[in-house]
Amino acid sequence: MEHISTANPYFGVFVLFVVTFGAFTATTIIARLASRALAAKDSEKIRLSVYECGPEVTRQPNRISPQFYLFALLFLLFDVEIIFMFPWAVDFKLLGWFGFAEMLMFILLLTIGFVYAWKKGALEWHNIK
Repeated sequence: MEHISTANPYFGVFVLFVVTFGAFTATTIIARLASRALAAKDSEKIRLSVYECGPEVTRQPNRISPQFYLFALLFLLFDVEIIFMFPWAVDFKLLGWFGFAEMLMFILLLTIGFVYAWKKGALEWHNIK
């Protein structure tokens, strides 16, 4: 009788996927339960109360500029695209001139995307009030 681990070459990948999914779910549930149990319930009233002397504490809005999200999104986009260059560099000799031409087209597309974002002002930091 054949072992179940050798029945399919992807069985190990499946087991890792199931274990990872289980660990992620368990970690999420434990973190949610722990944060609910340990969170201070009325800390907002204490923080806004006047301590001895000084001006009355006012709550200020905690607003993050949407420009930050656009900048971060562009960083992730270009970062992930650059990661695709590492497998190409490993197999550079195997791919030959065809692989070199493909990478030149890929870099050209990256450059076009970068210039487009630059011209649209996505890389400028604006003070939005």
